[in-house]
Amino acid sequence: MKHVLSVLVKNQTGVLVRVASMFSRREFNIDSLAVGVTESPEFSRITVVVYGDEYLVDQMMKQLEKLPDVEAVQRLAAGDAVYRGMTMIKVKADDTNRLDVLKMAELFRARVIDVQPTTLIFEVTGDDDKVTAFTRLLKPYGILEIIRTGLIGLERGEHTIQEHCEEREYYGKNLL
Repeated sequence: MKHVLSVLVKNQTGVLVRVASMFSRREFNIDSLAVGVTESPEFSRITVVVYGDEYLVDQMMKQLEKLPDVEAVQRLAAGDAVYRGMTMIKVKADDTNRLDVLKMAELFRARVIDVQPTTLIFEVTGDDDKVTAFTRLLKPYGILEIIRTGLIGLERGEHTIQEHCEEREYYGKNLL
């Protein structure tokens, strides 16, 4: 089963290596990884897509929470979060098929980001199913190259990952 983890970390040199090494040491497989600065420059957010059962993902989250540079770990459940990935696709498109290719791109809300005499490059954002469907339709025209970013996601509503930071401060403490 696919799981998306959002990890809030200190924005410091070497943090990504330490997080990725944790997965490697414990032989957890990463399907997708994306990193970016957050609204606060002192933090970065790592989105990790992994496959596994509930037990395995719980173990991953516990191991991540032990790392000193990790501020919070959040599982982004499919119904409670929005996911997006970005893909760039270079496809053959000459005078004979350019209009057909452009019409398909319009259906998928793909943007043309480069036009050459024999090729077009599209940028398409969305979930994996959308990108896969668009790619499948372009295949007969001749896809030359594809590059995809890792998936990123945010929880819907007013809740934020910072709430998980506050919860983490109480781990192992007697609150009575």
